[in-house]
Amino acid sequence: MAWPHVLITGASSGLGRALALECAGPGVTLHLSGRDGARLEAVAAAAAARGALVHPAVLDVRDAAAMAGWIGGAGRLDLVIANAGVSAGTGGATEPVAVTRAVFETNVTGVLNTALPAIAAMAGQAPGPDGVRGRVAVIASLAAFVAAPGAPAYCASKAAVQRWAEALDATERRRGIRLHAVCPGYVRTPMTSRNAFPMPLLMEAEAAARRTLAGIAAGRLRIAYPWPLYLGARLAGAMPAWLRNGVFLRLPAKAAE
Repeated sequence: MAWPHVLITGASSGLGRALALECAGPGVTLHLSGRDGARLEAVAAAAAARGALVHPAVLDVRDAAAMAGWIGGAGRLDLVIANAGVSAGTGGATEPVAVTRAVFETNVTGVLNTALPAIAAMAGQAPGPDGVRGRVAVIASLAAFVAAPGAPAYCASKAAVQRWAEALDATERRRGIRLHAVCPGYVRTPMTSRNAFPMPLLMEAEAAARRTLAGIAAGRLRIAYPWPLYLGARLAGAMPAWLRNGVFLRLPAKAAE
């Protein structure tokens, strides 16, 4: 699971922070981005204490030019994790236009602003010891498999990047580049702390990071966990839309997703 050169977005808290610390170690160069400079510096210091060389950058993944410049100037990249994302539920009401746009701009456009320049850079790299030029992991969600009316933009945005990564891997692996669609269930983070509803099989961020990295190291295209929730999401996604929506609308209102 050791990748010498790693780049992670949304690394200032939550799963991104846990991924950064799990990757950190002697001989590892970490490129970390986030929007909160103080929190990002704290993560960088913690990763450096584990022996990594850390380059933090305060960036917004929605800024395509800034992201392209940062990634293009990072040098060799063995693993890029497009982790930055936002979430918002409707609380049973109509999703506001501004919220819809914000979710798609970060969760879809932000992922593309990370993955596309990374793939372009990796295409010019020499293969590593495993024969792979580089790996790009996209953090989706088990919500990608369920069109839940309580969080339409979130579910749709995660489905978009999950499908995109899985489809693109088929052709990019011919160039020695692998893509991975990571689909976690509920992870204890500042984002999920706002949820006003039960979150079954809630995982600590550190455990989720280890599962994510183990799946990438094993070469798995889709990394979905925990399996009981994954199974439930697939079953819910297979239900007729009218039935699924009826069930979800009878559940307690969701203040956030």
